[in-house]
Amino acid sequence: MLPPTRAVVVLAGLVMTTLLGAVGAGTATAGTSSTASVAAHPQTAAVPTGVQPAAATSVSVTPCAVAAKACMNLSTHQAWLTDGAGHVINGPVAARGGTPSAPTPVGTFHVLSKDKHFYSTQFHAPMPYSVFFYPGDAFHADNTAVPSNGCIHLNWSSAQQFYNTLHLGDQVQVVA
Repeated sequence: MLPPTRAVVVLAGLVMTTLLGAVGAGTATAGTSSTASVAAHPQTAAVPTGVQPAAATSVSVTPCAVAAKACMNLSTHQAWLTDGAGHVINGPVAARGGTPSAPTPVGTFHVLSKDKHFYSTQFHAPMPYSVFFYPGDAFHADNTAVPSNGCIHLNWSSAQQFYNTLHLGDQVQVVA
């Protein structure tokens, strides 16, 4: 009989560990009276007690960094909302950036301000559900088939969700 071990099982990308009482001849005792068979499985391994497996690394499914809570891909005209840990909350959704003469800035930014009923005096146009991430540039509701003057156009429901989800200081990333 071997000393207690910690079984590490990878299931659907999640790492789970459980303390097994003892392991011997293909059998593990969990608790005092139940016995479970330990099948030889390519994604199951025994790790000695006291040794912790390496932490799973988050990988973004968007083209942006894991920490970005809002992501915009200018070349594919798509945007996402994430939890800042690599999990998509919403997206991809249709989105449109600026024109070549008035481009949307590329880089990593933070939410600077929000205004549900913003009106641009520069362009004489309403910008509902504005989430500003760069001076003068915001995610906002507008026609996603029409390029902006540097902002990111979202459809009405997406703009509402971006407005309601993002908070001051949240990371925003725009990629080419």
